[in-house]
Amino acid sequence: MTDAQWSPGPRAGDADEFRPVLDVVEPARQRRLTVFFRLLLLVPHFVVLFFLEIAAFFTVVFGWFAALALGRLPGPVYRFLAQVLAYRTRVGASAMLLVDSYPPFSLSQPPDHPVRIDVRPTRLNRLAVFFRLILVVPAAIVQGLATSGWSALAVLWWLITLILGRMPRPLFEATAATLRYEMRVSAYFSLLSPAYPKGLFGDDDLSVPQGRPRSATRPLVMSSAGKALVVLFLVLGLVGGATTSVTRSASDGDDYSMRA
Repeated sequence: MTDAQWSPGPRAGDADEFRPVLDVVEPARQRRLTVFFRLLLLVPHFVVLFFLEIAAFFTVVFGWFAALALGRLPGPVYRFLAQVLAYRTRVGASAMLLVDSYPPFSLSQPPDHPVRIDVRPTRLNRLAVFFRLILVVPAAIVQGLATSGWSALAVLWWLITLILGRMPRPLFEATAATLRYEMRVSAYFSLLSPAYPKGLFGDDDLSVPQGRPRSATRPLVMSSAGKALVVLFLVLGLVGGATTSVTRSASDGDDYSMRA
């Protein structure tokens, strides 16, 4: 599996449309002390990510024009965006309590870190590149709902992991599915992949050919309880969004009445 850097392209036996892969080694136990202080420990990474995201934004803009002209991303652009995506995913996996290992301050993939992504450069359809900002909207909405729903009960997930010293398997599946979908949406938006984001409810067991590397999320075969949790995330995200809209509308109405 690649380390989110420039790879030689499609491999023998791959499907025609390769989707970015999230590979997570599920920890048997997590240290309760690191779980308790998880977000505080990750503050330095959030600061680094802030500046990386600014650089990535301007790189994506440049890459968009380059992809329209070349039908692909230039090698250095692809490498940087893939490395930022991998860094963001490693930090996200730690923040969402999927792993106990602390993310390294490095854009390159550490050989012993339990979170890896697999993205591969390929030709891009210029028409799809031109309309990428519009095409990504439906997937981005689904991703936003799932992430918001997970975050709405983040304190509960934190307490469960803190008390048990591990994340229950169905919760691990649903959380990994949410993070993987977010990673795929980011990869699609930043032109790292032409494949439209899919797989929010997991994969079938045949999605990885025999003899290929497998992990807790490669393939991500989800139980009924894990899929139910993903549905819960979506519902909570939808309810939260609707509640925010209603509250904002009521607040705007009150402001208008006061001015009147």
